[in-house]
Amino acid sequence: MPTLHVVLGDQLSHSLPLFDAVGTSDRVLLMEVAAEATHVPHHPKKLVLVFSAMRHFAAELEGRGFNVDYIELDTPASRGSFSDTLAGYLAASDADAIRVTHPSEYRVLTEIEGWSDAFGLPVDILPDPRFVVSPGEFATWAEGRKQLVMEQFYRKVRQQTGLLIDDGKPTGGKWNYDKDNRKPPRGKLDFPAPFHVAPDPVTKTCIGLVRERFANHFGDIDPFWFAVTAADAERAAEHFFEHALALFGDYQDAMLNDESFLYHSVLSQYLNLGLLDPLALCREAERRYRAGQAPLNAVEGFIRQIIGWREFVRGVYWLQMPEYSERNFLRASTPLPAAYWGGETDMACVAGAVRQTREHAYSHHIQRLMVTGNLALLLGVAPEEIHRWYLAVYADAYEWVEMPNTLGMATFADGGVIGTKPYAASGSYINKMSDYCSGCRYDVKQREGDSACPFNYLYWDFLIRHEERLGSNRRMSLIYAQLRKMDDTRRKGIERDARRFRRTLEASSG
Repeated sequence: MPTLHVVLGDQLSHSLPLFDAVGTSDRVLLMEVAAEATHVPHHPKKLVLVFSAMRHFAAELEGRGFNVDYIELDTPASRGSFSDTLAGYLAASDADAIRVTHPSEYRVLTEIEGWSDAFGLPVDILPDPRFVVSPGEFATWAEGRKQLVMEQFYRKVRQQTGLLIDDGKPTGGKWNYDKDNRKPPRGKLDFPAPFHVAPDPVTKTCIGLVRERFANHFGDIDPFWFAVTAADAERAAEHFFEHALALFGDYQDAMLNDESFLYHSVLSQYLNLGLLDPLALCREAERRYRAGQAPLNAVEGFIRQIIGWREFVRGVYWLQMPEYSERNFLRASTPLPAAYWGGETDMACVAGAVRQTREHAYSHHIQRLMVTGNLALLLGVAPEEIHRWYLAVYADAYEWVEMPNTLGMATFADGGVIGTKPYAASGSYINKMSDYCSGCRYDVKQREGDSACPFNYLYWDFLIRHEERLGSNRRMSLIYAQLRKMDDTRRKGIERDARRFRRTLEASSG
């Protein structure tokens, strides 16, 4: 009797062990279902990317000789969820077992774990090998540690993979060159555009489908230029290595209002779909360094994002779920402001980051952390609301990577599982690393009053509100010592400015 091999939409890798076990009478099934497109209102560009990449991948599997069944969204066979769609499929199938690769999201795993009872068939969940460190290996590393420190984990993975290791020591004598990667975007810089792929007929069909079915979702569908095959994703990677890697490190924290991509790779959406192999990317970056084509600070920074941070947050996700999703250490409850969905705001940095997000389903990590994330942290936005926003609006967002970044790094909702202190900041950092402030109606150098940058007084208001919870944090001792010297008049002025700004947000959201 045949086995049914189910492939999920972010598992588009021909190297999956699942394909090694497909027999001549077995079938491979891919499903487009409404529940996955709408459990958050995904950006139209992400929906086009996933649907088109799935359809191209199915065609590639057929070309390799597999028996493939593909259920498109706008057909009667697509019944809303994976489970309902699979139930309809199995009713007309003679499959006696199901095999699937471990999903990337906990809620999907929970659904799959119910299939055996629901369908009366054995369900084999295979490990996902597209990461350097398995969840089990991460749990072993984490066991007994008082604090999970990404830098310690990163060094372990560097040694394990041999990346940028010479004679057992880090290349160049240091593990981390992050201090060399914080140049502001000053002077004449020539930014290469990311690699663009013109939509083919399959992609055009998906664009039409998404335009018709999901017109109410936040985000621009045009122009669509993402790669939708592994071959084109590889070309996008080569384009980055050739044209942007050398300066990626220097300017990876920089932000510009009229430049969305700078020297960033814009490859994470392909990595998270399975179209690119993370370790292969890192080895190619290392090769470029050793060939003298890119400096060490750029290559180390790129590698750290992939085998350090990306692997680390996935490990935390699977180690901590499902309790992790409920974390709200700071008891934040403010509704998400309308500005995040494109509503009017006079904050140029927020408007700029949201505009780039709407246009491209993309903004880089500093915009996410220090602009939209920082504002959500300082305002005390409910973690569930900001989490769902990040999950909805970015093409690379899947819960395993997005949730720890949001609840841990951006909002400190996890209380210190990922970061040892909140990434709270005033407007000075944004002013240093961007051109946003020069075109803003608020004055970044003014600390209080209606014309002051809201980040300036919101920062101190945040510290005042959370002094009981954060005042003993060792890494925040100096700033709280400064706060405690502040007189009551200044404190009351900060709190008054913060209340006024919140009323402005509420009025614009009404």
